[in-house]
Order: sequence, then structure tokens, then C-alpha cells
Amino acid sequence: MEKYESETTLFLRQFLREHPEVVDKQKKARATWWDRPYDAEQREAFEEAKVPKKPYEYYSSNR
Repeated sequence: MEKYESETTLFLRQFLREHPEVVDKQKKARATWWDRPYDAEQREAFEEAKVPKKPYEYYSSNR
């Protein structure tokens, strides 16, 4: 029995075979936004700069 592949999967496989430059662009974009070294000092500064949330305020509709 053959494994089922949706039309979307088939389209994407064919598209990427015909446009291999897209994979390179994806890898470059991932490196730009996600694959970054962890900076503990910067993360600590972000955590210290957070403003505490106020509790939810309920308003009466009968004003």
C-alpha cells in the first residue's frame, strides 16, 4: 500500500525541486531571527525591565 501525500505536499516538493534558492533563503531567514547565541546578561536586563501587570479591572456597564 502506498503512502498518501496530499496535493499540498506534492506541490511543495515539486516547487522546492524547481526553486532550490528558496531553501537557502529560508535558512538565511532562520539564522537572522532564531539561530542566535544566548546572551544571559541581555536576558537578565529584559527581565528586570518588565513592568508588572495590573490586575484585571472590571467595569460596570451601568454608569
